[in-house]
Amino acid sequence: MDKQDNSIPLFDCPVDYLIGDATGELMNEYCRFPCKIKCGVFALMVEGSASATIDITKYPIKKNDVAILKPDSFLLIHEFSKDALVYYILFSSAFLEKHDFNDRFALNTLLPHNPIISINEDSAAALKDLADALTKACNTRPPMINTENVVHLFNFLQTTYLNFISHEGRSLSKPIDRKEEIYHDYVKLVMAHYQEWHHVNNYAKAMRMSIPHLSSTVRQVSNKNARDIIDDAILTDAKAQLKMSNAQVKTIALSLGFDNVAFFNRYFRSHVNMTPKEYRNN
Repeated sequence: MDKQDNSIPLFDCPVDYLIGDATGELMNEYCRFPCKIKCGVFALMVEGSASATIDITKYPIKKNDVAILKPDSFLLIHEFSKDALVYYILFSSAFLEKHDFNDRFALNTLLPHNPIISINEDSAAALKDLADALTKACNTRPPMINTENVVHLFNFLQTTYLNFISHEGRSLSKPIDRKEEIYHDYVKLVMAHYQEWHHVNNYAKAMRMSIPHLSSTVRQVSNKNARDIIDDAILTDAKAQLKMSNAQVKTIALSLGFDNVAFFNRYFRSHVNMTPKEYRNN
């Protein structure tokens, strides 16, 4: 990267990596609709607060929270406070694919139930200092940071994140009981298969559970119907494609497992109160 960028790409990084910061005012420009990101994201909330939906779960974000988003995550920003300041490091999909990591974005596997973690004041201050130093290193001529040593930076962040989980994770999140575990497994399965499995019975069969047991557990944990989780995933993807691509509605319908575009139009309208074309043009 030759210079620091002052904005965050919605889909992917135009370069291998991007290091910078963004204010609440800038982040609120991204509040209009969900997008599917292709890059990997590390972000630290330095000041203020925010709320965002990642995949199909809404999260509060506060000062000293770290967010880790894997490629192909859906992101919908609801609001950033006016005093918010977030530091970020983005790794492009091309960077992640061309380097030999253990996983395409291994950090995500370390905290499967929550992409947001809270760290203490000292750790947050150290990360902020690191981000400031990296930004300065990027802006030297010639740049002190290049793609080769960013590979080491990625590995360093992996190790640092694992240390956060190992030393602080137990006190930062409540224990997950069996019902919560079932719910999180269900959500994970939905995100993996919503394009092909549109019915709860598909997931109940895969999880070796009865439909009533699965449905009851999902409702107790989330106050949502199991079917609502599937609809949330389908509609989030549909909205992102409608707003962020020029794909025909028929093509989007097929990508989401709808063989009949007329049925997809009715399905979308029943949930969004407008047709896909109306949503795209709104």
